[in-house]
Amino acid sequence: MAKKILTTPISAEDLEDIHIGDVIYLNGYLTTCRDVAHRRVIEEGRELPVDVRGGAILHAGPIIRALGDDRYEMVNVGPTTSMRMEKFEEAFIAKTGVRLVIGKGGMKDGTMRACRDHKALHCVFPAGCAVVAAVCVEKIVSAEWKDLGMPETLWTCKVNEFGPLIVSIDTHGRNIFEENKVIFNQRKEEAYEAIIPEVRFIK
Repeated sequence: MAKKILTTPISAEDLEDIHIGDVIYLNGYLTTCRDVAHRRVIEEGRELPVDVRGGAILHAGPIIRALGDDRYEMVNVGPTTSMRMEKFEEAFIAKTGVRLVIGKGGMKDGTMRACRDHKALHCVFPAGCAVVAAVCVEKIVSAEWKDLGMPETLWTCKVNEFGPLIVSIDTHGRNIFEENKVIFNQRKEEAYEAIIPEVRFIK
């Protein structure tokens, strides 16, 4: 099967045939954007100083090496827990027009609605692969809101086949984490029924 690669700017049509569980990659531009940046945009009503309409953001606090003359190098860029942004993400997607949100772990109902209504995806980058992610960064092209410190700065990067990205929420309103919870809970009950008679001495 051909490798599925999205290239920014991403259109709604580009996402129609992508479903939860699919593995995709990203070419083009990606901006790190986490807690404080989301809060500035949604709670403080500030404009994001980077145009991410049709673009991609990464919930991450990277480690950056300054090279001088406003040049920077990505050392590593592991994803941070996306759920920390859940309270902001629905409004953030609606306001900014971002198409691809990448992080660690799942997100909930607000992000699900936003992905369905505004045609965006949430994807999971495998945890523990921060150096692999950094290798996919060809160049850091800008740094905004540097007053927030290295982890919270908006680092916009040119990336090549950034991934693998596992689609956790698609444009059809499906959420792989929530669907798997139902399946796993059913399996858990079945396992309990099989195990408890064998370990009744500890009950």
